[in-house]
Amino acid sequence: MQIEIKLDENCKEPKIIVVTNKMTDEINEIMKRLSDEQPKMIAGFKDDIVEVLEPFDIYRIFAAAGKVFAETNHGEYTLRLRLYEMEQRLDSNFFVRISNSDIINLRKVKGFDLSFAGTICVTLSNGTVTYVSRRFVAKIKQLLGI
Repeated sequence: MQIEIKLDENCKEPKIIVVTNKMTDEINEIMKRLSDEQPKMIAGFKDDIVEVLEPFDIYRIFAAAGKVFAETNHGEYTLRLRLYEMEQRLDSNFFVRISNSDIINLRKVKGFDLSFAGTICVTLSNGTVTYVSRRFVAKIKQLLGI
């Protein structure tokens, strides 16, 4: 793929033109990313204080006791969005669902232990251990290229 940038002092608004011989998944992904207005904020609640959470700082997002939590370096934050809504907001290149109650940040994974029969044990860089449910094992193996 070639990328070309032209600077024009008369240009009032950036314009992007994609020249291709056919539509591909890659082109569709680029178009989708470019058309997104702005990054969506993630608000986390901790001790009656609302903080804006940076996706890079999130280790995992999980559901427990009917609530959704984000685990970060600074502790756990309660989220007001459902797990599927968080999955839609987060970058699918870095965040992947591993069970009905867990989404992990691939940048924060220390290792995958495949020795368990029927599942995969995931160790995050902060020491948290979680498991891939059987339903998502094939997806994770494909992601890892196994």
